[in-house]
Amino acid sequence: MTECNVLVAQSGGPTTVINSSLAGVIAGALADQKVNKIYGARHGIVGVLKEDLVALDEVFGGNEELLGQLKITPSMYLGSCRHKLANIDQSTEEYDKIFEVFEAYHIEYFFYIGGNDSMDTVAKLSKYAEEKGKKINIIGVPKTIDNDLVGIDHTPGFGSAAKYIATSFLEMAHDTYIYNTDSVLIVEVMGRNAGWLTASAALARNSYQVAPHLIYLPEVAFSSEEFLSEVRRLVKEKHQVIVAVSEGIKDENGEYLSAKSATVDGFGHAQLSGTGKYLEELVKNEIGCKVRSVELNVLQRCAAHTSSLTDIEEAFLLGKEAVRKAAEGHTSKMVILTRTSNAPYTVEYGTIDVAEVANHEKKIPREWINEAGNDVTEELVEYIRPLIMGEPEIPYVNGIPQYMLL
Repeated sequence: MTECNVLVAQSGGPTTVINSSLAGVIAGALADQKVNKIYGARHGIVGVLKEDLVALDEVFGGNEELLGQLKITPSMYLGSCRHKLANIDQSTEEYDKIFEVFEAYHIEYFFYIGGNDSMDTVAKLSKYAEEKGKKINIIGVPKTIDNDLVGIDHTPGFGSAAKYIATSFLEMAHDTYIYNTDSVLIVEVMGRNAGWLTASAALARNSYQVAPHLIYLPEVAFSSEEFLSEVRRLVKEKHQVIVAVSEGIKDENGEYLSAKSATVDGFGHAQLSGTGKYLEELVKNEIGCKVRSVELNVLQRCAAHTSSLTDIEEAFLLGKEAVRKAAEGHTSKMVILTRTSNAPYTVEYGTIDVAEVANHEKKIPREWINEAGNDVTEELVEYIRPLIMGEPEIPYVNGIPQYMLL
C-alpha cells in the first residue's frame, strides 16, 4: 500500500465548532495507516497558493488532550480567507499553482472546511482535477452558522450559534422586564437571505416568558407599517416588547433595510449592518416610547462558552467521515448528515455531490413561518431544539476559558 499525504484548510466566517471538524479530519487521518503526513494550509486556499503549510501530525500526533482542546476552541486554528477562484475557462493560473503544491507535497486527500463559497472552491478544484486527470480526492466539510447549505439537515456551527442566541434573548428578557415603563428592544441577528439564526430566538420562550414577541425573517417581505402597528399593539398590551430581526430583511421591493451600506465582500455579497438601528429610529419617531437596539454581531459565532455539545460532536464526526470517504476513493463530494429521527434525535452520515451544494442557498420553508410573517411555527422550533443540546466541559484558568492558541 502506497503512502499518501493529507492537506486540510479552513475558509469563510468562523464558528465555534469549525475547529472540531478540523480535529475530526486530523483524528481520522492519524488513524489511517495509509496516511503519512498531515498538512494544514494557513488562511485557506490562499495558504495553498503561498505554500504556507504547517505539519499538523507533528503538532497533534499522539496527543489526545491537545485534540480535545482543539475541539472546544472557537474561531479557526489555521486561519481563514475569502478568496474566490476564477472560473477555469477564464484563467487556470491559480489552479496550476495549487496543483503544483499538491504534487510537491504528495497530497492525495484535500479537505476544505467551509460554507457555500468554500464549496464553490471545492467544486472548481474538483472540476480542474477531472479535466487534467489529477489523482487527488477533494472533499468539502460543511460549516456555517447561517444553516443555509443545501443537501444537509443542518450545518455545524448553527446549533451553537442558536444556543447562544436563545440564551441571550432569555437573559435580555430578564433585563428588560425589571422596569415598569413602556419599552421596545430590537435585537439584530445575523442572516443575509436565510433566517435560521433569527428563528432560533424562539427557543428562549419558556413557561414564564414569551419573548421575543415578534420575529422577522428575510424569507418574508417586511412592511414598516405592519411592524409599527404590531409594536403599538404589543406595547399597549405588554408594555415591554422584544423583537428579533434578521440583518437581511427586505421591503416589498426586495431592498435591504440596511441598504445604506454599499460595501461588498470578495464574493460580491452585501455587507449588511444597521437594520436594528434603522428600526430603532423608526419606533422612536413613530411611537415615541423608550427604545434601544442591540446587534449581536460576531458574538453569535465565537461564544464557545455556550456552545452545543451536539454541535461539537457532529462537527468532529463529519471531519472523520470526510477522511473515511476520501480513503474509499470519493472525490468532488461534501460530507453530510441526515436526520433519521427527531425523538429520539438521531442522524446518519453520508455525502452529496458538491456541485449540488455550491452557489445554492437553503431558506426556511414558508410553512414554518406564521401567516402574518412575524413569528415562526412550532415545527421550526422542534427542528432546531435538538441541535442546541448538551454542554461541553470547558477548562477555565483564572476564571477565563482556556482555549488553544490560534
